[in-house]
Amino acid sequence: MFSIFKPYIFSLDPEVAHELAIKSLKFNVLPKNLFSVEKEEVLEINLLGEKLPNPIGLAAGFDKSAEVYNSLFKLGYGFVEVGTITPKRQLGNPKPRIFRLEKDEALINRLGFNNHGSEIVSQRIQRNLPNGFLGINIGPNKDSKNKEEDYYLCLSKLASYASYLTINISSPNTEGLRDFHDQKALEKLLSGINKIKKESNIKKPIVIKLSPDIQDREISNIIELITKFRIDGIIISNTTDSNRDSLSDARKNEKGGLSGKPLKNLSTSLIKKFYRETKGKLEIIGVGGIDSGQAAFEKICAGANAVQLYTGMVYKGPGVVKDMKKELISILKKENLKNISEAVGINA
Repeated sequence: MFSIFKPYIFSLDPEVAHELAIKSLKFNVLPKNLFSVEKEEVLEINLLGEKLPNPIGLAAGFDKSAEVYNSLFKLGYGFVEVGTITPKRQLGNPKPRIFRLEKDEALINRLGFNNHGSEIVSQRIQRNLPNGFLGINIGPNKDSKNKEEDYYLCLSKLASYASYLTINISSPNTEGLRDFHDQKALEKLLSGINKIKKESNIKKPIVIKLSPDIQDREISNIIELITKFRIDGIIISNTTDSNRDSLSDARKNEKGGLSGKPLKNLSTSLIKKFYRETKGKLEIIGVGGIDSGQAAFEKICAGANAVQLYTGMVYKGPGVVKDMKKELISILKKENLKNISEAVGINA
């Protein structure tokens, strides 16, 4: 069905197409079981202390202001992550700021955390309680003079409404954000987060979303701090601001973060490194270039406990999750595995 509408959708400006998708999903008229599949129980996983129906999540960036998460659960996602949410409402960077690289099945975006802000989002979720495992991705406002304080404000404001929270330190579109990968900066941030958790009695799991562009020497430092401050997991990875040489599309040098198929091998390689260094003891959510059951299986075999996609849905449509689940079930049967969790890290 999506293949019929895709030429029209792709004739639109990417951001206009995205806005239309959000407006359509607001009606929330999809039947609950439309995207379920037979024998899905073999895809059940435990993630961050919760049992989920499958390991396929929607990455942050699609539902930026937590407007349509319950409709997204109906598409068959095992979990959904909204945001990035900042303390105050933010318009983001000037348009145009999203570019399709169709030849490469990729996107470049320089959106800049456009969202409605933590106050509106908290009220919205309170009025419309999630029907599934909901992650809230948080970050600082662009004009903030104290980025750490912005994380603390969002954590305090939104923790009650989240199944888990993601500390986004890796978007290439907010100046200085990736500086938090530095050991001293990250230690200061995580120390403050732990302080807020204790003061506010926050029990929700916390994960950190990392850049795919970190150096090998940074990995052990990050793991040391994650262990020290008892962070529950990591997301690997955000978009990359490198890796352009092999691209074919004329827009490959647009400024912004690159996602989709060109990110696939880079993020998978990083997942393997973190899995090996932590001996599989740290929960990992794998992101980057996932648009099929096989691509998801490769991430899981590399060490991911679960996966997320966004660009894959742009190119394959809303039925991509159902197709992925069917393919994963077929792969498990072929590999003689009883549950998807048995595949975690087998190729790391």
